[in-house]
Amino acid sequence: MTKAISPRSRKVRVLATLGPASNSAEMIGKLFEAGADAFRVNMSHGDQASKVAVIEAIRSLEKKYGRPTTILADLQGPKLRVGKFEGGRTELVTGSTFILDRDKTPGDATRVELPHREIFEAIEVGARLLLDDGKLVLRVESHEAKKIVTTVVVGGTLSNNKGLNVPDVVLPMAALTEKDRSDLAFAIDQGVDWIALSFVQRPEDLAEARKLIQGKAALMAKIEKPSAIERLEEIVEHCDGVMVARGDLGVELPPESVPPLQKRIVETARRLGRPVVVATQMLESMITAPTPTRAEVSDVATAVYDGADAIMLSAESAAGAWPIESVAMMNSIGEAVERDPMHGDRIHFTVTRPDPTTADALAESAKNIAATVTAAAIICFTSSGSTARRVARERPSVPLLVLTPKIEAARRLGLLWGTHAVHTRDVESFEDMVAKAKRMALRHNIAKAGDRVIIIAGVPFRTPGSTNVLHVVRVTGDELKGYGS
Repeated sequence: MTKAISPRSRKVRVLATLGPASNSAEMIGKLFEAGADAFRVNMSHGDQASKVAVIEAIRSLEKKYGRPTTILADLQGPKLRVGKFEGGRTELVTGSTFILDRDKTPGDATRVELPHREIFEAIEVGARLLLDDGKLVLRVESHEAKKIVTTVVVGGTLSNNKGLNVPDVVLPMAALTEKDRSDLAFAIDQGVDWIALSFVQRPEDLAEARKLIQGKAALMAKIEKPSAIERLEEIVEHCDGVMVARGDLGVELPPESVPPLQKRIVETARRLGRPVVVATQMLESMITAPTPTRAEVSDVATAVYDGADAIMLSAESAAGAWPIESVAMMNSIGEAVERDPMHGDRIHFTVTRPDPTTADALAESAKNIAATVTAAAIICFTSSGSTARRVARERPSVPLLVLTPKIEAARRLGLLWGTHAVHTRDVESFEDMVAKAKRMALRHNIAKAGDRVIIIAGVPFRTPGSTNVLHVVRVTGDELKGYGS
């Protein structure tokens, strides 16, 4: 029998992106030991074949450490780009006129091809076009079926195939490209736990991905477009989780608007009971340096204080010089913030009112009882994971031990705040439930002799959505006798 390891001492989860610096089985194991709770596989880079070994290496951690692993496949989404230039580049002068058209002829300082019909259909006079991650800015003066005339507001050097952002209009484009559909099918075939969808502009964008996933993975909406903010609540309601994609948000919106939007997205996701990941540039300087700036540490800490479910590393762990150190730093920041006596008060600035259901009422009661009787943990029996999400939404002061007979549910819970998920056989009776809860609390070092634990479950057992039992028990310490270590 594999010896189970103790839960993390922090409740916020750490999501580490894998890449050239961390794709090996050895490095993935080291990242896990340093504090990574889940792994992001970026479908924008590399081919599908190279991802097979990476996914296998992540799954191999389960046998070694006795804990379900969590894999998020992040789809690239549509990439808007200009065409090519004579000589490979040109210089756009501020105040000059610049035309975007459908002509494939190499461009110059006056024009360039724009190979995206959808932009011509949706563009409006006065709209901004941002080039090369916002370094250059154009303003639309007029437009026709195959020509957009702009004024260069912020000039500079523009080279072949640079990216284009259109922040001021909703583009009639699907969130999934042919590459995304292929990558999604591959990811589902590989058994990943989460699919992250880019270029979400409206709740309808989630429908195709949801249909293709067929319930075989959870769906995460990346909030990176200004148009998504306008329908944020609807989008959150139609997905299983949310990512605050601050990089793209910071290109299409003024940088100073991103922090309040981050708080708004986190608050909305928490209120609606969806896991929320804060991502991009969290420890950016650790791509090249062994330690972060103090501002970066404060940025990560802010996300933890806001009660985000997970904090994410991108290039820091994927391609940087210090991937292990970056994960260890995330882990340390999370632990330090959660040791702050004020942390509990701050994460409850967000009011999460329970829905008028028995399950929500019990989840809120479990949080309050845990604080009143100083319980060691809340132990949740669930098949789908929904009960665990309800409890985690309340941000209880104690760990949440989730026992589920479905390995898929256990793996998806790796991005859920404060949760230690265990894949185990189902229980047959109330007595079996109580005995198993106490054994698991001891085996996973989540409680000791004399501790109280709170049990939440549904009776009759094996009936999804039947959460209706809350039971408080005391652990005696001898529950593991006859059951091995």
